[in-house]
Amino acid sequence: MLLEFSVGNYRSFHGPVTLSMQAAKLTATDKRLDQGNVFQANGARLLRSAAIYGANASGKSNLVRAMQFMRRFVLGSSRESQAEEATGVERFRLSTEAREKPAYFQIVFYLEGRRYRYGFEADEGRVQSEWLYHARQRETQLFVREGDQFDLSSVFREGKGLGKRTRDNALFLSVVAQFNGPTATALLRWFRAEFNIISGLRDVAYGPYTLRRFEKSEAFRQRALAFVRDADLAISGIDVETRPYGGTQVPAGLRGLLRESASVLADRETAKPDIEVEDLAAIQVRTWHQVFDREHRPGGWETFDLGEQESEGTQKMLYLFGPLMDTLEYGKVLVIDEMEARLHPFITRAVIELFHSTETNPHNAQLIFCTHDAGLLSTCIFRRDQIWFTEKDRYGATDLYSLAELKVRNDASFGKDYIAGKYGAVPFIGGLRGLFEEHPDGETA
Repeated sequence: MLLEFSVGNYRSFHGPVTLSMQAAKLTATDKRLDQGNVFQANGARLLRSAAIYGANASGKSNLVRAMQFMRRFVLGSSRESQAEEATGVERFRLSTEAREKPAYFQIVFYLEGRRYRYGFEADEGRVQSEWLYHARQRETQLFVREGDQFDLSSVFREGKGLGKRTRDNALFLSVVAQFNGPTATALLRWFRAEFNIISGLRDVAYGPYTLRRFEKSEAFRQRALAFVRDADLAISGIDVETRPYGGTQVPAGLRGLLRESASVLADRETAKPDIEVEDLAAIQVRTWHQVFDREHRPGGWETFDLGEQESEGTQKMLYLFGPLMDTLEYGKVLVIDEMEARLHPFITRAVIELFHSTETNPHNAQLIFCTHDAGLLSTCIFRRDQIWFTEKDRYGATDLYSLAELKVRNDASFGKDYIAGKYGAVPFIGGLRGLFEEHPDGETA
């Protein structure tokens, strides 16, 4: 369960900002939201979802990239293959002050009833500092790293002697996990399995996962079919067939190259450096549709190829079902950039409501997503503390703030006021008509 994520001096973020999933002390106009959208965990009141709005290039995707970078760096920095590599940090480039300071990342989450606060500072070449604290009631230091100096508490004996084995461009937490330290291993397992980040624009990362679940689980297939039926897609059935390529069909050299390329692509899309790339195979997905005769009576069935004959929206809905169900079934955290892309607004709202219902979300899974869909800005869907905005200042730096921080009435029309620019985080569009006006010489601009 995620409490908060903070980032500073990374891409478009100059000063540190924090996305908090802790519920503010407020009540919604629709009192049902105070029950469905909020849950109790270890004495804290947390939110089941957060929506992030902002103009294009305002920093929404950079917030997701910051989470993705932290996850990837935690999971992969200790690998020997990364020994000569740069950290991958991209510091804020529009300030001379930022060039002298490291990027900053911190995450706070619950794991097995204990609160952990973990973070680090790094530049392009090395990790400058790193820290880990835990708490049940009072926060206790587990370790603090400053450069090549490591201060370990007595309850973090698993890290003893491993500071010398930690490269400048690697995280101490990752190294301790590599040596099977129980706490470090549990934390990396949380980053790997409980904290997932996907793109709403590209299905390549999670599509294969969904299709494998189609093949392996009839129960999953039936639930997915019910999902697309409820979405009114006129699909009556789904078949998935995997056809592995034989060793003679793909030359060994090409096979290895394709597997390596698939691994790199999966790593970039899912931030899972440990992902297993299965043997190359052709996956064919067919959807079944009812055929009717001249009198509109059922007259058989027709199959469509999902990738060739179904809409991109239909494809995304099917592919997205796997990550959604995995998150809801196990109470995980799912972050989606551009979630509404290629989806009807009613579908997007239905997905959000899955997380807001105690019936469909009994394990308190959390959804964080970036969107431009102002139709979702409603007092019937979100509390004010669930609505976040990104906006760049005149110096090109992104600010992040929630609607709960603004002086907004509980019964305000969130969507209408956002479009009117009352909350900021909207583009200021100049006179595009001027592009088509004629110049004095008779030519258009």
